[in-house]
Amino acid sequence: METRRGQMRAIGAMLPRIAGPGLGKNGLGEAQLIRHWRDIVGERLARGTVPEKLSFSRGERRDGTLRLGVVPGLALEIQHNEPIVLERINAFLGYRAVTRLALRQTLTARQAPVPPPPRLGIEAEAALDQRIGGVGNAELRAALKRLGTALATIERK
Repeated sequence: METRRGQMRAIGAMLPRIAGPGLGKNGLGEAQLIRHWRDIVGERLARGTVPEKLSFSRGERRDGTLRLGVVPGLALEIQHNEPIVLERINAFLGYRAVTRLALRQTLTARQAPVPPPPRLGIEAEAALDQRIGGVGNAELRAALKRLGTALATIERK
């Protein structure tokens, strides 16, 4: 047990000790990767894949290999789109964490339960729709709506 010294500390400095037992060898980036897998690879690919393990060379936290559980029939498509999937993963994590995918065929892709999306009031949702209404790309507009909803519900709390 750590002794208190009566001084403030950044939570980031204490987070590995606090969250470490719950995350095991995986870090926060890997936990976020699992939680936001649908947002990273898209609904269709997320239905047939699940990130299983992210491994790095000893002492490194870059250029890792992500093992994916993939339903039969989707492995070839994932293999073909590997550069795009890697780009999306690394953009999400904010650094070049993954450089290779290792595919493992599974009968089903077990997804972690996704919490229901937060709800906005009618007026707040209408205001958000008005703000993003000019965005032409439907996929970008949907992502902006999810982001705006999440930010609005955080502000309410």
